[in-house]
Amino acid sequence: MNWKDRSNRYQVRRVGKTVRQEKPGLLFMAVARATHFTPAVRFLGSCYKQSVLAPQLSVGWRAISGGEYRRPGQTQDNTPIWKKFDFNKGVEGMRKHFTLLKNEFLGRWTGPEGKPLIEHILEQTRVIWEFRGPESLEQWTVSSDREIGGRSEAYLKLGRNNATCLMYGTLCSAPPRDGETRYSGYCTLRSKPPMGSFDSKKHHDWSSFNTLHLRIRGDGRPWMINVGAETYFSHQKDDMYSYFLYTRGGPYWQDVKIPFSKFFLSSRGRIQDDQHPLWLDKVNTIGITLGDKADGAFQLEIDFVAVCNDRAHTEEFAYEVYKRNPEV
Repeated sequence: MNWKDRSNRYQVRRVGKTVRQEKPGLLFMAVARATHFTPAVRFLGSCYKQSVLAPQLSVGWRAISGGEYRRPGQTQDNTPIWKKFDFNKGVEGMRKHFTLLKNEFLGRWTGPEGKPLIEHILEQTRVIWEFRGPESLEQWTVSSDREIGGRSEAYLKLGRNNATCLMYGTLCSAPPRDGETRYSGYCTLRSKPPMGSFDSKKHHDWSSFNTLHLRIRGDGRPWMINVGAETYFSHQKDDMYSYFLYTRGGPYWQDVKIPFSKFFLSSRGRIQDDQHPLWLDKVNTIGITLGDKADGAFQLEIDFVAVCNDRAHTEEFAYEVYKRNPEV
């Protein structure tokens, strides 16, 4: 029996319904025996096996497109994506982003930061954040060690007459009972990074200023101010520039001015040996952290956060900088 008769015989046998269900690979086996398992036939056989196993190993298109994690035992939501989409929210989002794009385009023609050039050069003080309504709180994020199993609690609301920001809560330094965490007890308030049109990444440009100005009213606790700037490499994402903030108890407001030259570089709570100044033209976020291990209630009221240019301050950097390849 030649090769044509053998292939025809397998084709005739595959017409039957029972053979098609029980032995779907007879044709590939016949061709493989006739051609002594050439590389092309091996490739076809592997493709055939993958097509048979694909339904058992593949992930449904809803799981891929939905992007939602489903816990074991949780009922699967088979609602199509187009039914979850809110058309009104989509239109509002497009209108918002196109408005931002228009303002960015017109601002570039006006000058830096959308201001005339002469005003930008002579500017001495700029208020970055002020709290004059509920929408101003949307620019901030409050968190605590409760997210990792701790017991501290922190909240954020508007102060009296809706003119200030009040951060309050309870600090607890007891570590969670997970057998791994040794230290705990912190509460932090952090600003959200600025975003442009269509969620493009932006930065705060404070290169024309040299001092951070805050108007606060605290309860006597020491705080830590953290400034996050853009970095070159991904492993530097935890780098922060920090300095201390000491508050006074009582009903009186205090104006705190901290030169940017005083901020020191730290990573994950550890001060780095290699110090270098803060990039003021690439600032992303600013945060205020409490972690003095004094358990109990706390509160901090903030009027505004601004930057200013102090002509009397001429220091570039307050800490020793190691020179690489120094001259002999």
